[in-house]
Order: sequence, then C-alpha cells, then structure tokens
Amino acid sequence: MRISHIFLGAFLAVAQSAYAEVASPPVLAPLKQQAEAAQLSAQFLTRFSYRPVPLDNALSARIMDRFIKSLDPDRMLFLQADIDRFMSERGEIDDAIKREDLKIPFSIFNVYEKRVVDRMTYARSLLERDFDFGAEENYFVLREKEPWPQSEAESNELWRKRVKSDWLRLKLGGKTDAAIRETLDKRYANTLERVYKYKSDDVFQSFMDAYTTSVDPHTDYFGATASADFNISMKLSLFGIGAVLQERDDYTTIRELVPGGPAQLSGKLLVGDRIIGVGQGKDGAIKEVVGTRLDEVVQLIRGKKGSVVRLEILPADAGPEGAHRVISLVRDKISLEKQAASKTVLPVKVGEAIHKVGVITLPAFYEDFEARHKGDKDYKSASRDVAKLLGELKQEGVDSVLIDLRNNGGGSLDEAIDLTGLFIGNGPVVQQRGSDGKVTVRSADFPTPVWTGPVGVLINRGSASASEIFAAAIQDYGRGVIVGEPSFGKGTVQTVVDLDQMVRNSKPELGELKVTIAQFFRINGGTTQLRGVTPDISLPGLSDPKTFGETSYDNALPWAQIKPANYEPDGAVATLLPALQSRHDARTKIDPDFQGLLSDLADLKAQRDKGVVSLNEAERRKEAAARERRMKSRAQVSDGEDPGGDDGLQANERSLSSEIAIENARKKAKDVLLDEATAIVADEADLQEGMPQATGQSGNTDGK
Repeated sequence: MRISHIFLGAFLAVAQSAYAEVASPPVLAPLKQQAEAAQLSAQFLTRFSYRPVPLDNALSARIMDRFIKSLDPDRMLFLQADIDRFMSERGEIDDAIKREDLKIPFSIFNVYEKRVVDRMTYARSLLERDFDFGAEENYFVLREKEPWPQSEAESNELWRKRVKSDWLRLKLGGKTDAAIRETLDKRYANTLERVYKYKSDDVFQSFMDAYTTSVDPHTDYFGATASADFNISMKLSLFGIGAVLQERDDYTTIRELVPGGPAQLSGKLLVGDRIIGVGQGKDGAIKEVVGTRLDEVVQLIRGKKGSVVRLEILPADAGPEGAHRVISLVRDKISLEKQAASKTVLPVKVGEAIHKVGVITLPAFYEDFEARHKGDKDYKSASRDVAKLLGELKQEGVDSVLIDLRNNGGGSLDEAIDLTGLFIGNGPVVQQRGSDGKVTVRSADFPTPVWTGPVGVLINRGSASASEIFAAAIQDYGRGVIVGEPSFGKGTVQTVVDLDQMVRNSKPELGELKVTIAQFFRINGGTTQLRGVTPDISLPGLSDPKTFGETSYDNALPWAQIKPANYEPDGAVATLLPALQSRHDARTKIDPDFQGLLSDLADLKAQRDKGVVSLNEAERRKEAAARERRMKSRAQVSDGEDPGGDDGLQANERSLSSEIAIENARKKAKDVLLDEATAIVADEADLQEGMPQATGQSGNTDGK
C-alpha cells in the first residue's frame, strides 16, 4: 500500500490552499471487524453463490470501477489525475481483501471527502456573482459517460454551469435573487456538512456494495443498521414510538405520526415538532441530537417494547431559542400499515352496466419470519392480508379484482407462492434451479381458490422478483389478464447469511450477506430473468430500460429455459385478449387523460435522450409556456396551481406544510394507468358474463 500513502500525502500537500477556508473532513480508517467481514464474505461468495465468481484481478477491477462510480456517478468531483492514481491499484483489491486490508477503498473515500469539500466551497463562492442568462449555453445533466475534468479550471467551469443551472431553476420558479442565494448557499452547505458526519461504517458499506454487486446484481451486504432495516421491512413492524422522522436544517423533525402509535396516542407530539435530545429510561441523561445523523437518532429512539424513552422537544411553532419541553413515551410494537396490502372499490361503466372492481395494492411480499417460526397464529404476511381483503371484497359484491403490483420489488418467495394459491387453489407456481443444476417445483396448496372471479394484475418496470413469480403464474395458468409494462426481469433467488453465526460470534459485528443461491423459472419453462413478464395488454411506462431493470446490469444472468412443469392452463382469458385489446385501443384513443400522458412521456423521453438543458432564460421560459399550454388544454390545472410543477426546490428546502401539501396533491392526482387497468378488468368481467367460470385449479403437481 506504499503507493496509496505516497499519493494521499502528495494530494494533501498540493490541495492544502483550496481548503484553507474550511476545516478538513475526518480521515476515516477501516476497523478490524470490517476487514474480517470482507474476507469472510469473499470466502462464501467464491464457493456458495449460484454463479461463483473468483476473487481475482478481473473482479478487483470491476469492484474498483463500481466503487468510484458510486462516489462520483456524474464525474463532477474527481479529477482525471485522481482516477489515474486510483487505477494504479485497480488490480490489487482482491489480494488486499484476502489479507484483510481495506486501505485502498478508505484512501479513495478520504480523497472523495476532500473533493466534496473543495467543490461545495467553490460552488458557494459562485453565489457572490451574477449570471448572464441571456447567453447561449447548455448544461449536460447526463455525465456518467463524460470524461472526468482534466484540470481544476475545467472542473470550475463545470461547476459554474451546475450552479447556474440550479439558480435558473429557482428563478423560473419565481424566486428572487436574494432568496436564490440563500437557498443555494444552504443547499451546498448541507452537502458540505454531511461530509463531516461520515463514519467508517459508511465507507465499508459503500465498498461492500461495490464488491457484492460486482459478483451479482442482487447479492448484497448488510451492516448492522442495514440488516435491522431489512428485517423491519419484511416484518412490517418495529418497536418504537410510531413517528416518521425527517432531517431538516440539522433538526430531527416529526414528519408524520403513525395512527395508534405511542407518539400519536400521547397527544404530546405534533407534526413539525423537533427532537433536540433523547434520553433512555425514566431518568437517563438526555443526549443532545441537534446536528446528529438521522439514522443515529432513530437508533436512539428505537428500543425494547415497554421501555421508556424521553424526548426533549422544540415545538414546531417555536424559534431556535423557544422553550423546550421533555416528554416520556413507552415504546410499543408499531405496524407499518402504509406498506401493507390495502384495498379500494372502483365503479367502472361498461356500456350501460356498472361493474365494481376491487383493487388490492400490494407494495411488498412481506412476512414476519420470526413470528411464524415461533408459532404465532396471527403473524403478519402479504398473502394472509390479501386473503382477508378478498373476503371483504366478496362481501362488497365486486365483479372482478385487480392486484396492483407496481413498484413492488418482491420479498418472500413463500408469500408469492401462497398469493398465487389464493387464485388457483393448488398446483405448481414456480420452478427453482440451484447451483447444482437440480430443479425443484414449488407449488401452492390450497383446497380451493379464495377468489374464482375475473382477475387482473397491474405491473410496471419496478415490479420485480416475487411480483414476477406471481404475475407469470397467473399468466401461465390463463387465470387473469396481465396489464402494464414489462417487469424488472429479476429471476434469481436470494437467501440471507449471518456472518457472525458463521464464526460463532456472541455479538453482532460482521453483518449479513444476501446471496443469490438459485434461479427461478416459470411453470411454462421460461424464466423472467432479463426479459421480465410481458403484459397481455401494454400500458406506457415511465422508466428508462437502459438505466432501470435487469437489462441495465452488465453482469446479469442471461435468459434461459428448462422443461415445463406439469400444469393445466385455462384458455378462457386467452380467448378474450383480442376483444380486450380492441376495447382498450378504442377507449384510450379518445381519452384525453391517456393521450396527455402519452404526450408527457414522449416529452420526458426526448429530454432524457437529449441529456442537456439550456441555460438561456428565454429558451427555458418558452419551454415552460409550452408545457403550461398543453396542461391547460387537458383541463388538469386548477386555479392557482403551478402547471409547470417545478419550483427548483429540493424536498427539505420547502416548508414542511408545503411538502405535505404537495405529497397529498400527488396522492389525489388522477392515476391514469390505474383507471385504464380497472377498465380492462371490468371488460374482462363483462366478456366473461355468461361463460362458465374458471376455477384455475390444476392437476398433477409433481412437475414430472
């Protein structure tokens, strides 16, 4: 590592004057347990992952490239000279991991910190001058493939345009020059401040992310905090006070109170209140948390059920010197209901008839593994919640059901199988092939389906993994119509390995690995890997397949095919598809909302492909005026509403009340794609009237 030390020392000597106005950021160093965790991870990944990748010079180079990209994705911080020096060690990371040496990534991160300090300091200095918005200039917003700046002067010119672009957005949003200077100065100062809060764990997590995703796109490393958050997301519960927190101007602020949680039931906390201190127990010392990282404050507030936490509060309407108050709350189990399955009933007119469509929105395939293994009869799970909702929808007399899986990234494989069983009863759902090549068939085992009526599944590019297993099975059985855009394309199975258990550690230090152990295949023999699930009826999508989805990964597994499982598809829905498509085409052709969405998406794609914005004020106002005319022509702009929708502010730069109002307005906005999906499912019900109702039950489930 001698080269790295010489380089870092030389860099500091050259750059010292650039940081004279601000304190140097902390120099971070690896911890012993981190090096051990990296080495243990390497042992496991090279032997037991579905597609083992040797830890050699080739992988070392990929890790280096990914790590640098994670720090500077837009190539606006490092100079080319920095990159050249980093690359001198590009092939040494493998050997360093094996000997438990993490100096290389930490030395890179320490340079990154200094570059952030330097660029933010320069950006703030630019706010003292005026910009010429009459000049014909452009700013490239997509820079991931652009070269790094060759010199400080070139970097300065790049940042001049970046600051000018930020300024122009605020100016177009109606802000005065004084307000713009204040807003941007605070924005850059906040970025600067975050550098001083980085810790060794942050560097290690970033490095391990680069390592694991270089092996496989869906292999991950979880440090202690990330592991806890993952478990919470699967259980949909935690022990705490029931408050959603947000960092605003160095204060941990109450963003939302969870209904039925200790904070809401106490009546002592309001949205906007700021937590300035946290104490443990009835008489523990209160620790000041102003300026403390949000994740650290959250860890202080979470705790065992029944334990006491004391919060020192600065009320929402008080100034910085306002009176504080201290409140005590007893921690309790908090259910994260917003992430659980939910339902609504939408009436849809088809001809002269009104059909009732039950829409079930499922954000994730969650399951409380721990509670289930303990034998808790009321453990939380996606399929159990959906079964309950289906029962309620039956009581409400719905004609058909739409399962909305948009942006559902997956979760429990067992839950995907059980959810399928609610609609098919019993039969094969998915095939799984391990690294040994052995194929097993996983089946649902319900005596009868919970819902036998018409079904639709709404997916988008964000529907992945377990969502794709469910949608593919419904499609293969012909049990329902799949609507939306092609799904993510993740056709692999992961399991979580506790590294501390591997070495019999008595306390958690090393974290966990989420490792790819198998590939899943549809019961028709194909896989959703890479290609995803292709909808029966396509709807426009918002995402860019080049940057989001399995096809965006350079090391994704290829598409493959195996022998089909033994199942009995129902051809009823297939016979309806031509009529469903015809009705969809006729309806959307004259629907102004749908046509407006297509127009918006075309504009978005054109701008995305362009990758550049004008820094000429007149040109930008012309573009904004065109957008406004288009929106008004669709009668979607109410009095006083900003049709452009871009005020140039970041979320934490608006007042909390304004941010909540915008969020609520988005929730109430017309969901054009959902409306069309419900119309398609209503058509499905209409066309099936008078036909024998399919049960979707299958025959032999042995997969032979």
